[in-house]
Amino acid sequence: MHFDLTDLRLFLHVAEAGSITAGAARAGLALASASARVRGMEDQAGVPLLDRNRRGVAPTAAGRTLLRHARLVTAQVERMRGEMGEYAGGLKGHVRVLANTAAVAEFLPEILAGFLRANPNVDVELGERPSPEVARAVAEEEADVGIAAAHADFSGLEVLPFRRDRLVLIAPPDHALAGRGRITFAEALASEFVGFQDNSALGGHLAGHAARAGGRMRTRVRVGGLDTTCRMVALGAGVAVIPEAAARRWNTRGELAVVGLDDPWAERQLMVVVRRLEALSPHARRLVEHLAKE
Repeated sequence: MHFDLTDLRLFLHVAEAGSITAGAARAGLALASASARVRGMEDQAGVPLLDRNRRGVAPTAAGRTLLRHARLVTAQVERMRGEMGEYAGGLKGHVRVLANTAAVAEFLPEILAGFLRANPNVDVELGERPSPEVARAVAEEEADVGIAAAHADFSGLEVLPFRRDRLVLIAPPDHALAGRGRITFAEALASEFVGFQDNSALGGHLAGHAARAGGRMRTRVRVGGLDTTCRMVALGAGVAVIPEAAARRWNTRGELAVVGLDDPWAERQLMVVVRRLEALSPHARRLVEHLAKE
């Protein structure tokens, strides 16, 4: 079998996205070219590497074996690039980062921008996942670096402290909950919500806590982005639960009521998560050091 690095990276993207179309886009390939490469890999392997269905694709048993080796090979190539980059400034490094909603929306934009300015030969791919999925993805080498809340399972991983994060309820100033100093999330479930899109890490996190409280969130509208959420709440569309940093940043004119949540899970320590620090490429290790010191 003669799989090149483009093949292996494409297969990684397809498997992680669950779609040849999305995988091709991530790999920067035309769909026809990507499909031909996947078929060529299956022809060389002599077995199907992907199960195809109406919802997308998933690796077969053989595909999972290839996926494991593809991650090892591409990680080793990144380490080589990073180490060679210490001598030759022209080699580009690539770091895959997954983080929860609070980290992606509130903490990482400025931090990553500073890192990229200081490291022009390193590219960063940033994705959003719920904290437990971030930890799993790092453990399975889908990502080089993760940022997740401390409630996730970090067994076998190395972690460093990153930021404190607090979730709060936001409501229109004339809402019945606006005058409350603190409430529980279960009490808030009696209100109508401005919710998040289905692929939002925070949306899934809140839906799980609603179910554990014996209720559900009555969502009137789903939006993308914390700024849009704040605006919709301020205009009276419902209440929402968001990171306090986002609420304070947006609410400079007092258009929102910010109410504390009494639930223990609303107070979160965010952690930088890696599989093994010493096994990271030099550019990924520099990013971790940058995150941990900020």
